[in-house]
Amino acid sequence: MRHRSYDQMGCPVEACTEVIGGKWKGEILYILFTGTKRYGELRKLVSGATQRMLTLQLRELEEDGIVQRTVYPIVPPKVEYSISKRGESLKPIIDAMFQWGKDFLTRAPKDRLKPTPERKPKAAILR
Repeated sequence: MRHRSYDQMGCPVEACTEVIGGKWKGEILYILFTGTKRYGELRKLVSGATQRMLTLQLRELEEDGIVQRTVYPIVPPKVEYSISKRGESLKPIIDAMFQWGKDFLTRAPKDRLKPTPERKPKAAILR
């Protein structure tokens, strides 16, 4: 977290948003609530995030005690990420955010939503 003290009105909300705020943290948490994942799995599932950004956001979640990182001393190295006991308390919040977002997207004016880029087949890109 950025701040060391939260002594003003609304600061608990700020503390919460600092922990889960970040372009990919919500998605990472939502995925980890389905179970433990290896880094490579997360990399595939959070496909829009760069490797650097995914690593940075996972580290921040780990520093805040929300995500647990387990390193297995084998060759090649194996690293797994899971939700910590502290992070479990965020599940109802993340679920509520998912539901709110789903409802919002179904009711939002279509011109306010970003268009989904059309994906070209890989063969077309390579030509």
